[in-house]
Amino acid sequence: MYENILLPVDGNDDAAEILHHVGEITTWTSATVRLLFVADTTRDSVAVVENTVVDTLVQEGEKVVEEAGKTLNSLGVEYTTDVVQGNPAPTIVDYAERYDHDLIVVPSHGRGGVSRYLHGSVSEKVVRLSPVPVLTARMKPDEQLEFPYKNLLIPTDGSAEATTAADHGLELAKSLNATVHVLSVVDDASLGLDIRSELLTEELEQVATKAVDQIVTEAKTRGLTDVIGHIGSGSPATEIQNTIESNDIHAVIMGTTGRQGIDRILLGSVAETTVRSAPVPVITVAGNS
Repeated sequence: MYENILLPVDGNDDAAEILHHVGEITTWTSATVRLLFVADTTRDSVAVVENTVVDTLVQEGEKVVEEAGKTLNSLGVEYTTDVVQGNPAPTIVDYAERYDHDLIVVPSHGRGGVSRYLHGSVSEKVVRLSPVPVLTARMKPDEQLEFPYKNLLIPTDGSAEATTAADHGLELAKSLNATVHVLSVVDDASLGLDIRSELLTEELEQVATKAVDQIVTEAKTRGLTDVIGHIGSGSPATEIQNTIESNDIHAVIMGTTGRQGIDRILLGSVAETTVRSAPVPVITVAGNS
């Protein structure tokens, strides 16, 4: 499923868990991992200095990828390393495209109060910009990364973008022999009281049901037998969270964009909210351009 995984690292203390998770994925796929450190030359403290400070950042990066490599080596994972300079988020995205990586793995934030550049806004920018699938994982003390994933959640709104993400999710589910949960949400709360009506709600329910049925049918066509459809109502991000908790979901696969009309579900903010809040890994997949 995955052959070339890009794992940006920044020396954060809580990298060990994500390194072990990547190790488990690569053991399953026999993939190669590229450890990448981006020396952030856009920082104010760096912009006005000579090459000496930039060289120091690069030297720091060499140490970071070396330490991360020791962990992967102990897990028997094949890997390479690289240290580059630039603006972290677009550099990571460009690097993944240039060297044909098929998955980027980043943490969404750290355990401690102070996070470094791979946490928070940079990870969200990578999700927003990347045409390559991105796996984000929250690093919280009360959360664990489980692999192989036994229960996968695929949210959908029936859009072409959501269908592209679903295709990726179904391929992953088949390779893992996982149970697939397909969710579509009737986002009636966004309509406003002035235009909300029983007729319109019924229409939205029909759209949601059709979106779920489409993916359930495709899953069964691919030989997946454990497929469960869900129709929710209310806030899409909240319903995604509820479905994760009530069905022991191990990973979410979703698009980064969706319908632009009143029945949208996977509009960017929902994907970003899920990346920030989901207690399990989230794999975001961009729609075809």
